[in-house]
Formats: sequence, structure tokens, C-alpha cells
Amino acid sequence: MVSRKANSSSPGRDTGEDSGRKYPERKRPKPPLDERALRDLALHYAARFATTGARLEGYLARKLKERGVAEDADGRIAQVDIPALVTRLVELGYVDDDAYARMRARDLGARGYGGRRIEQTLWAAGVDEAIRQSHAPGEAASRRAAALMAQKKRLGPWGVTVAAGNDPLAQRKAYEKAVAAMLRAGHDYAHVKYILGANSVGDIEQWLDEAADEEQADGSW
Repeated sequence: MVSRKANSSSPGRDTGEDSGRKYPERKRPKPPLDERALRDLALHYAARFATTGARLEGYLARKLKERGVAEDADGRIAQVDIPALVTRLVELGYVDDDAYARMRARDLGARGYGGRRIEQTLWAAGVDEAIRQSHAPGEAASRRAAALMAQKKRLGPWGVTVAAGNDPLAQRKAYEKAVAAMLRAGHDYAHVKYILGANSVGDIEQWLDEAADEEQADGSW
């Protein structure tokens, strides 16, 4: 009589299938923060990212909430003054709200965004009102950004802002959609209206040159 081999998949039998399986190790929780550790985090963050005092303060507050505050040698909770730490880093030049605002304003303008979008972005980053105003684009820069956005979105003389055909309702809807897109990008309605109503790219180029001449190349971006 031929004996049958035991079923290798029967319950209670070790098949060795998991012998080489690797399970991820649990990450050890990071230790609580004291003032020195928090300062190191702040320096590391400021070195990696362009930031403002307000954003850095928010980042440190989140880290402190996540990891908690370390105890001192006597077992008492250490006192950590985040605003004072950020103020010191600002004084040392590691954080510069004005430089951040200048960079962001130039970057957004170069991407075709208008003054309102720049203002909103800097406000959200905690930039002071006086600094925001000092980096608001002038008339020439505002016109250039609006023209760039219209070109990117193929609006006005760079594309079709009205629906094909002679349907007045469709044309009106297409125009309103184009206006809404430009306003969302932060542009003034007067600029949007001019660009969408321009007959040619040459008209817009002349419009841009007029604003540049009026500013007399005073250094405004």
C-alpha cells in the first residue's frame, strides 16, 4: 500500500513560507525638543527653504506640538520661547521677510500673476503690510504680467476669447469665462478689459511700451 504524503498546506504545519519575509521595523519616536534642538530645527528649515518669520514660527510650533517639550536636569519642563528664537534668527539674517517678499513677487509676476495674487500670497506667508506694499508691482509690471497670462491662456489676440459663430449668448459666456480666468490670476479689471478687447498683439505691445515709458525705467520690475 502506497502511503500518502501529508498535505503541506494542512493547518498547524510550518511550511517555511515566511522564513525569509522581512517586516518593517517600527520607527522609534523622536525625542522631545528643548531650546537647542528647536534652534537646530529652525536653522535647518531656514537653510532649506525661503521663508518668513511667521512661517518659521508656525513650523516650530507644529514640531513642538508633535514631539513635546523636553525636561531639564531637574525633571521640569523646559521653557521654550519660539517668538524670541525666531526674532533672533531674523536679527542674524537667517530669515528675511523683505527678501522673501521680493523673490515671491518677482516669481509670481514672471509667471503672469497680478498684484492681487501677489498681495494674497505674501499676506498668507505673514509678510507685514508695509513690506507687501513695497513689493507691489507698478503699472508697467502689472500690464506685462496680464499680457503674459493672456498669452499663456490663449486669450485676446493670442487666441479666441469668444465662441465660434454668431451666437451672442455663447460669445458673452466665453468672454465672461476669459474675464474670470484673468481676475482669478489677480489682474485689474481695466487691464483685463483692454487685453481682451485688443485687435492685435501689436496694440498690446504698444500699450506695454507706453507704461514702460511713463515709468522712465525707474528700476521697477
